[in-house]
Amino acid sequence: VQLQASGGGLVQAGGSLRLSCEASGGTFSSYVMGWFRLAPGKEREFVAAINWNGGSIYYADSVKGRFTISRDNAKNAMYLQMNSLKPEDTALYYCAGSRYNPWDVIRKEDEYQYWGHGTLVTVSS
Repeated sequence: VQLQASGGGLVQAGGSLRLSCEASGGTFSSYVMGWFRLAPGKEREFVAAINWNGGSIYYADSVKGRFTISRDNAKNAMYLQMNSLKPEDTALYYCAGSRYNPWDVIRKEDEYQYWGHGTLVTVSS
C-alpha cells in the first residue's frame, strides 16, 4: 500500500492545521493507522493511532486534547486535526499503516509496515 501525507505548512502558535493521509493499492479499511513526527534533533515519536473502524484511538500525552485523529474508509483516508499548535509541534509528520490486529491501536513504529513521505509542519512563536 502507498501512503501520501499532505496538509503541512507554516502556522502561528495557537493556529490550526489539518493533515491528510491518502492510501492506495491496499485494503485500507483493514489497517491500523497512525501518525508519527520527527522534530529537529529528536527521534521520531508517536503522535496518534486509530484502529480500523475508528472505535479505538490513542494519543501521545503531548497532543492529547489538541489533536484529533480520524479516518474515512470509504475515501481511503486518514486525518489529523491539529489545534492550539505550539512551536514544539514543529516537525515532519508521517502517516503509517499496520497489518497487525485491526482492532488494536499501535504505538510502536516498528509495528507499522507502511510509511508515507512526511509533510512538514512549522509553528512559529
